[in-house]
Amino acid sequence: MTTRTRRMLLRCSMMALLALAACKGAPVPADKSAYVGNWKGVGIDLTVTADGGLSYKKVSGGGTKSLNAPIKEWTGNDFSAGFGPLTTTFKVDKVPWQEGGQWKMVVDGNELVKLPGVPAEGRGGSR
Repeated sequence: MTTRTRRMLLRCSMMALLALAACKGAPVPADKSAYVGNWKGVGIDLTVTADGGLSYKKVSGGGTKSLNAPIKEWTGNDFSAGFGPLTTTFKVDKVPWQEGGQWKMVVDGNELVKLPGVPAEGRGGSR
């Protein structure tokens, strides 16, 4: 094997390791544990897992948007999810609160209701 081939293999290996590291979400911080769960709104499904995974689907007249990715960052009450430079930020207009026995939260101007039960670990793109 030539020196040039070894260098190329080393570069490819490093890039693969960096890409793999970028795919793992950090666990949801303890102060954000109320975010964990399956949430539903008009045309919106959002799942946040304790291990930092996110699954999002929004259906509207303009089509469907979906994302299955790790949560990369928490900024105040907001959170960002994605891979590498491809990131989507979810603006939390109203943090989770309980009303009439139901958990609710407002994300990107949409009121969501938490469905009963807690999602399984590992769902939502954090593999």
